[in-house]
Amino acid sequence: MTDRTPTPAPPPTEGAAATEASPFPPVRRIDPAAPLRWLAAGWRDLRAAPAASLFYGAAFALMGWLVYFVFRHAPEYTSALTAGFLLVGPFFCTGLYDISRRLATGQPVRLVQTMTAWRANLGAFSLFALILTIVMLVWARASLVTFALFFSSGMPSLSGFLGRVASPEHWDFVLTYLAVGGVFATIVFALSVVSVPLMLARGTDTVVAAITSVRALAANPLPLLLWAALIVLLVGAGFATLFIGLLVAVPVVGHATWHAYADIVGDQ
Repeated sequence: MTDRTPTPAPPPTEGAAATEASPFPPVRRIDPAAPLRWLAAGWRDLRAAPAASLFYGAAFALMGWLVYFVFRHAPEYTSALTAGFLLVGPFFCTGLYDISRRLATGQPVRLVQTMTAWRANLGAFSLFALILTIVMLVWARASLVTFALFFSSGMPSLSGFLGRVASPEHWDFVLTYLAVGGVFATIVFALSVVSVPLMLARGTDTVVAAITSVRALAANPLPLLLWAALIVLLVGAGFATLFIGLLVAVPVVGHATWHAYADIVGDQ
C-alpha cells in the first residue's frame, strides 16, 4: 500500500516568520539632513496642488483668528486653545497627507476626497482623534492652572499680558508654561510622527501606528528632534504674523510629514 502521507512543508526561516507574525513595519534610520529634504518635498507638493493645500492652511489661520477674536479679553483661553489646536493638528492635517499620497502615486487631487480620507480607516482615525482630544483637554486644564498660579490677582488684557510676560520678572511664568506645554507637545509628537500617514496608507490600527511612531523617534532621535524644532519654528512664525503665515506653514509641514513617513517607514 502506497504511503500517501503528505510531506510537511519546510518551516519558515526565523526572519520570515518574525516578519509575518509582527504587525509592526520595519523602521529605517535616516540622516540628520532628512528634515530639510522633507520641507523641500513639502514645498513641491504645495506648488503641485496649491488650491487644495492652501485650503487647509486657510482653515488653520481661520481657527487662529476665531480664537483670538472670541477670547481676546482672556489671554489664558487664547493661549490654551491656540496651543490645543496644534496638539490635534496631526489629525486635522490628514487631508494634506492624502494630497501628498495622491501626488506620489499619480492620482488626481480633489479637495473633497482629501477632506474625507480618514473614512478609509474610520475606527483607527476615530480612536486617534479621541486620544488627541483628551490630551488637548488635559493640556487646557493644565494651562489654566498655570495661569491661575502666576496671575492670582487677576488677568490683564491680551496686550497687557504680552507686555507683562515679556518683562524679566515674569520669566518664571514663561519658563513654567513652556515646560508644561513641552511635556504635552512631546507626547503628541512621539505618538504622531508617522502614525497618521501610516493609518492612511496601510490601514494600520491606532495602537500599531502609535507604537511605530514612538519606535521611529527612538531610532532617529537627532533627525526627528530637528524636525520638531523646524515645526515649532515654522508654526511659531505663523503665529507671529497674526496667523497669516499659517496659510503656507501648515501645508508645507503637513506635506513634509507625509515624506517623513515615506522615508522612515514607507513601502518596505
